[in-house]
Amino acid sequence: MVIVGRRATMRAPDDVDRQILRIAVPAFAALVTEPLMVLTDTAVVGRLGTTSLAGLAAAGAVLGTVVGLCVFLAYGTTAVVARNAGGGRPDRAAAAAVGGVWLAAGLGVLLGAGIAISAGPVGRALASSPASADAAREYLVVSSLGLPSMLVMLATTGALRGLMDLRTPVVVAVVSNLLNAALSVFLVHGVGWGLAGAAAGTVVAQTVGAVWLVVVVAGHARRHGAGLAPRAADVLDAALRGVPLLVRTGALRAALLIAVAVAATFGDAPLAAHQIAVGLVTLLAFALDALAIAGQTLTGRSLGAGDVVGTRALTRRMMAWGAGFGGAAGLLLLASAPFVARLFTTDPAVLDAAVPAIVAIAVIQPLSGVVFVLDGVLIGAGDGAYLAWAGLLTLAVYAPLAVGVGWAGGGLTWLWVAYGGFILARLLTLVVRERDGRWAVTGA
Repeated sequence: MVIVGRRATMRAPDDVDRQILRIAVPAFAALVTEPLMVLTDTAVVGRLGTTSLAGLAAAGAVLGTVVGLCVFLAYGTTAVVARNAGGGRPDRAAAAAVGGVWLAAGLGVLLGAGIAISAGPVGRALASSPASADAAREYLVVSSLGLPSMLVMLATTGALRGLMDLRTPVVVAVVSNLLNAALSVFLVHGVGWGLAGAAAGTVVAQTVGAVWLVVVVAGHARRHGAGLAPRAADVLDAALRGVPLLVRTGALRAALLIAVAVAATFGDAPLAAHQIAVGLVTLLAFALDALAIAGQTLTGRSLGAGDVVGTRALTRRMMAWGAGFGGAAGLLLLASAPFVARLFTTDPAVLDAAVPAIVAIAVIQPLSGVVFVLDGVLIGAGDGAYLAWAGLLTLAVYAPLAVGVGWAGGGLTWLWVAYGGFILARLLTLVVRERDGRWAVTGA
């Protein structure tokens, strides 16, 4: 049942499912843009030799962390734009979108400058040799020019999701990836620019994508009477919304870094196996994050329209989706664990460490599905402050578990069992919040 104001209507489950898929499928396609660009650069740079590839790995770790922490630009913008659009305030939705874009551009310039200035020391800290450190510095300096465009793409994609324009981000993602692939091959091997050519190709592709998306968002803004000039109030509002989401994301990133640090104490083979496991978890996270984005968008629009009962029903339906998809992914991973590991390595020691870790990951997946969905629902509701505190709490639970596994020499499988404890702690904090209902604040 859905209540809008005092009027109640019924919404069929099939209609809800279609809405979820309508958002989740294109969201998944847009989510893989940046990883595909990274894979393209990896394939192109790999032919330059081990030194260049090692430099790319070090530089990619830096850029991936920065962009990952800035994902609040997409999530926060989706939530506030969807809420205002659902509340019948398209002018405020458009103004919020413009504010988010200006915040992304400004933040991109500052972070890009910081990366360019610190590229040398950072490269030396992360690289495995002086030669690869020089390669990492070269890639970071050029890539820093594209960081404003990358962050603007996050904000504009989030805004368009809130406005239910789901087609444009996918089209832009496809074109950007094709352009990146063509330019990288041409600049690296045709012109002979080497690693800098790969970075330059990505920068151009990101810039084209950002300009395209900005033009579309600007068109929405003009149609609804919102100005395109930066307004301090809107930019500040976008920044304040982002702070708790930044804390929440930072806690998640810290948990991953702790796991890498502990896995490194077990030796080369377990660390290599851990990298395989992380890659599989990341792949599954893209699909689950698509469901979370559907939760963000639909929750924001529903609460903006004053529909609390419908929002709670939608949340329960999406929890079922998360559990179902997570369960299916877990069963598939469980059945294919020995074969999946062999796609990445033939080293018997790495395989012995990877297979049981993958089994542990498979068991976690149904819980992970519900966690991703509830996380998205609460982001869509604007409940960032709770998510920040919950993130810090779950990190406090996980850190001693992971460190304890390392201290006891428990091995990689037990480290991933500890990660299951992290997911369980997240689930408990999210379910408690979902049940108390205080996040379901209505209105634009």
